[in-house]
Order: sequence, then structure tokens, then C-alpha cells
Amino acid sequence: MDVTPRGSAVDGAHAASISLDRIGKRYPDGTEAVGELTLDVAAGEMVVLIGPSGCGKSTVLRMVNRLVEPTGGRILLDGEDVTRVDPVQLRRRIGYVIQNVGLFPHQTISANVATVPQLLGWPRDRRRRRVTELLELVGLDPAQFGARYPHELSGGQRQRVGVARALAADPVVLLMDEPFSAVDPIVRTRLQEEFLRLQAEVRKTIVLVTHDLDEAVRLGDRIAVLSEGGRLEQFDTPAAVLGAPATPFVREFVGADRGIRRLAVTPVTRDTVEPVSAATTAASLPTVPLGASAYDALGVLLTSAADRVVVTDHNHPVGVLTRARLLDWATPATDGTAHRVAREESRSGDKRSSQQIHDGHRSR
Repeated sequence: MDVTPRGSAVDGAHAASISLDRIGKRYPDGTEAVGELTLDVAAGEMVVLIGPSGCGKSTVLRMVNRLVEPTGGRILLDGEDVTRVDPVQLRRRIGYVIQNVGLFPHQTISANVATVPQLLGWPRDRRRRRVTELLELVGLDPAQFGARYPHELSGGQRQRVGVARALAADPVVLLMDEPFSAVDPIVRTRLQEEFLRLQAEVRKTIVLVTHDLDEAVRLGDRIAVLSEGGRLEQFDTPAAVLGAPATPFVREFVGADRGIRRLAVTPVTRDTVEPVSAATTAASLPTVPLGASAYDALGVLLTSAADRVVVTDHNHPVGVLTRARLLDWATPATDGTAHRVAREESRSGDKRSSQQIHDGHRSR
């Protein structure tokens, strides 16, 4: 019997909103892992939980699918309190990816990916089609990799299989606990880029835990910075967290080089460039396309002798950015005042609407 859960491919649902309403976790010995945490995640949004070791970020993640039972508060999935439902049925609606992948070593890659559909009673032909679809989606040839075993794959390939398995039953939520930390930096960056492409296609609600600030900035639509006891210090876009830290804790956590990191999430738009003159157009100046990051623009300037870069739209000049302006953007805010680039970003639409998030649009 096919017992596909609500919110799966059968009814066409792609994502669900998550509301954490004053959830907490206190252990019998009195240790408080998470105090009263309130957090709302929009359907189709990718939210990254970050903070120092022991801040409770992984505990928060595991309370969402009730691998850890909360001792207080409510967890709402599309308005339904999941603390009152069967945890096994709940987990079949939620994909889960962990650091060391957790593939079954005695099963083939195809069998691993088909684990949840098989538990749900999907017919064999449907399982086979879904496995083929997902392996292709994560960049693995089903004919080449389907019959292999986990030990025959590289770390990056196993991580792709882990993501495919988590997506197999088309869950409405995907939870990821430091999914890319076990691979080398080059593979990690490539996996992150591939994952952004994948999210643009599948549009899941994703909550991801990481200790890597660069990863949080690269992947997150919004970042939740947690301190000890699961205290929420700031919940905002990457640009806002880097450009206007809400508390001294966040300011220290993101570091003195946050201005440079901020450039990576600051898009070059028509609102942020200066007018281009005929003389500038005629000069042999480096160029960057409209929509490139300010970090990319600065990189182009630092490798040239020019003091400005021409911004183009389909090879037509639309404005210029000077080296001084870019370096000014990279200067962190002081005395709790957001840098003026934050105001420019606001005008240029850096803060995306919930519909843009749902559609998988990303400005970086």
C-alpha cells in the first residue's frame, strides 16, 4: 500500500513554513541546551543556524524532526503542531542530511536513495524512476553509480547521495546538520554551488546548521546567530548580519573582516553604480557584469592598475564603480550604525520578498 505522507509529490506540495514558538530543551540533570527560542522560517526559504560549539544549534535542528523531544514550546509545520503527531510519520515528511552522510554500507547507492519510498510502500517502478531522477539531479549518472556501494564513492559523491536520499519522498522540509564539513575545501565549495542550483529547482524549506561563517553567508537566505543556551542574537539576511551586527556577541562572532565578507553578498545594481561617461567608455578599463558581487568587482580592480571598473549589462556600459567606493563599502559599521551601503542595498532590493524566496531566486 502506498502511504505517501501529506506534503509529498502526490499532492504537489514543495515546501512548508516552520514556526518555532518558544521551544526549549532542558535535560533531567538541569542542563538547559536551549532556552525559549522563537523563529519563523518561510516556505521555500533556506535558513542557516550558526553559533559557537555548545550553543544548541544542532539540538534545535533535531527538535524539528523530534529526534530530540522539546521540553517546552510548540513546533508548527504549516500551522500544525508537530509535537502532537506521530514522530515516525513526521520524519517521513522531513528530509535529514548529516555530516557523515549516514549511508547504509551494505546497500547499493540506488537502494540507499530508495530507502524512504520503500518504507512508504511505493511500487518498484515508481521507486526506480525516482532514484534515476534524483541521481541525475545531484549530478551522478544512475547507470554508473546506482549499483555501487558507498565505500566505492568519494566523500563528495557520498554527500550527493545523502542529499538525494533526503529528497527521495519529496519532503516539505529539509534539515541539514553540517552537511559539507567532512569534505575538503575545494569539494566543499563546489558542493555548495551545486546545492544552490539544486535548491533553485526543488524549492524546499531548508534549515542548515554550520560552524562556518563563509558557508552561512554563501548559502543562507537568512542567518540565525545563536549564543549559549540557544539564545537568538540576530536573525537577518547575510548582508545585514555582516553589515549591522545587532549585539556585541554578533559583532565579535562575525569578526573584524566582516566588511570583506559583506562584499560577497552585495550585488552590483544600477542603483549602486555611478554614471558612466563617454571618456570612461572609451578607456581600456576592466568590466564586470551587472549583478556580479561587489567582492568580484573589487577582485578585478585589485588585479589591475585601474581605479574603477565598468559595469555592463549584456556588454553595454551602465555605470562605473571606483576602487574607493568598493573599499568604503567594505568598511564595517561602527557605533551600532549601519553603513550607508545597507541603505543602498535596501533600495536595490537586497532584502528579498517571500515570493522571491519561494521561487528560488537568489541575488548572489
